Amino acid sequence: MTSRAGGHAWVFGDDINTDLLAPGLYFKAPLEELSRHCLEAVNPGFAGSVQPGDVIVAGRNFGMGSAREQAAQVLVQLGVGAVLARSFGRIFYRNAINFGLPVLLFPQAGEIIPGQRLEVDARRGTVRDLAMGQSFTVPPLPEHLLGMLEAGGLMPWLHRRLAARREAAQDV
Repeated sequence: MTSRAGGHAWVFGDDINTDLLAPGLYFKAPLEELSRHCLEAVNPGFAGSVQPGDVIVAGRNFGMGSAREQAAQVLVQLGVGAVLARSFGRIFYRNAINFGLPVLLFPQAGEIIPGQRLEVDARRGTVRDLAMGQSFTVPPLPEHLLGMLEAGGLMPWLHRRLAARREAAQDV
């Protein structure tokens, strides 16, 4: 993943919980199977139609509920480019970053119409609605979190840091 995304907007309301993202009925299935059921209770066509780079726009408490990592993993598996929401469940927010999925607070979520093309830049803190020619400013992600996104998530970021430290130790 990167700190930039662009695609069509998928608009959802408030309180999209982790069970809607990663339904418990399919929880023990492989990630590919679990992803096919992402958000099916609120939009049955989502998992089969979402395209790489598309952006989820939601209301309050996106990702609330249990601490299941799979809620963020299925969105990455489906190619979602970013999630913009008025607020996030705390654990989902961190899991999303850990798996390389940009998540930004977006108070203007109610102004986006489903299907509109959006460009998101988490580094600059901008969201552009290409259809309406509108730009929104949002709080950008901190530099250390952007580094994790650019690396593809927490584990790849840690591996890079560890490798860099090993190299530095060998140079001494």
